Amino acid sequence: MAAISIHQFVKCITCHAWSPDQSMVALCPNSDEVHIYRMSQDKWERVHVLQKHDQIVSGIDWSTRSNRIVTVSHDRNSYVWNQEAAEWVPTLVILRLNRAALCVQWSPKENKFAVGSGAKTVCICYYEQENNWWVSKLIRKRHNSSVTGVAWHPNNHEKRLKKKGTKGTWILTTGDKNILLATTSTDGKCRVFSTFIKGVDARDSRTGSSSDAKFGEEIVQLDLSFSWAFGVKWSPSGNTLAYVGHNSMIYFVDDVGPSPLAQNVAFRDLPLRDVLFVSERMVIGVGFDCSPMVFAADGSGIWSFIRFLGERKAVSSSAKYGSQFSEAFGKLYGQSKQGVGNDGVEHSRTRGGIHENCINGIVPLREDGSSKVTRFSTSGLDGKIVIWDLKNQEDLSVYL
Repeated sequence: MAAISIHQFVKCITCHAWSPDQSMVALCPNSDEVHIYRMSQDKWERVHVLQKHDQIVSGIDWSTRSNRIVTVSHDRNSYVWNQEAAEWVPTLVILRLNRAALCVQWSPKENKFAVGSGAKTVCICYYEQENNWWVSKLIRKRHNSSVTGVAWHPNNHEKRLKKKGTKGTWILTTGDKNILLATTSTDGKCRVFSTFIKGVDARDSRTGSSSDAKFGEEIVQLDLSFSWAFGVKWSPSGNTLAYVGHNSMIYFVDDVGPSPLAQNVAFRDLPLRDVLFVSERMVIGVGFDCSPMVFAADGSGIWSFIRFLGERKAVSSSAKYGSQFSEAFGKLYGQSKQGVGNDGVEHSRTRGGIHENCINGIVPLREDGSSKVTRFSTSGLDGKIVIWDLKNQEDLSVYL
């Protein structure tokens, strides 16, 4: 089975992140606290409790190089935590938000981080040593609704911004790093922005001179989804972008720029909330269906749904939509999870498996020097963190 360990920490987990050596895990137990656990004698022991927020912590990211933790919360605040001796000391982040902070991610160089919010803005935060705090520059008036996901372009095969023609469109070629940021929003759109900050990003990480994209300039806007959009991620090379919609669809975009190549894969199960590239050709999606879903690209680059993790075969595509519709009403009125037996309608698959509630986060467990991910963890509203390993999945090895 792909799940190699299951850990029940609390009743409900909002988000989680791992330490650089993967010996500790930080999680939010659906409260205003962050709990840090360490494995001790085959048992998880709570070693720290980070207390500074006033409302639910909605995002955690643990930097791999500097060993710093950044947290964001519905209280509109963010803190960067540094370990000093045996304690974690918070440093204030000036976000300037009037709505909840929803998600956060460190940049590849870890000198910036991005915060998505319910204020229709993205905060790009960097450190001011003279004041000993983190300040932010805001990407405003670009989103029409809450920003639900942020993803930095990866560090290894960077994209360079280059202006094409007199219309001012941008194309992406290899070159830059720590600059490009993808976002998703409940307005249904995925966007890519430039986040170059003078004095923070090196001048040689930009191309050319005056024609380069300024901070907050929109590189591309993808209008593929007609529903809320979540969980945006780049492939390891940065050549492909993937995100999900609340309409039970996942979108893949190659050659991000003025003429992107886009695909979408529709599935009959419940919507996804987050995705993870484990290789250039395989993506794991997690969400309301309580089981990770595997998507892969064939030799010609066509993406499709493969199967649920923990199951041998994909769910038959002959099942009709009516069973999903009937099952939703069955759950609402306390009927069987197997679906309501209507004439001519097949029963849908049993929801759940190892997770017993919505999976709201997926985090890679990378090995040093490898761009591929064979191990990852998922957390959910059932309070579990499950570690998955794809090495022994023979039918999936061709995509790794």
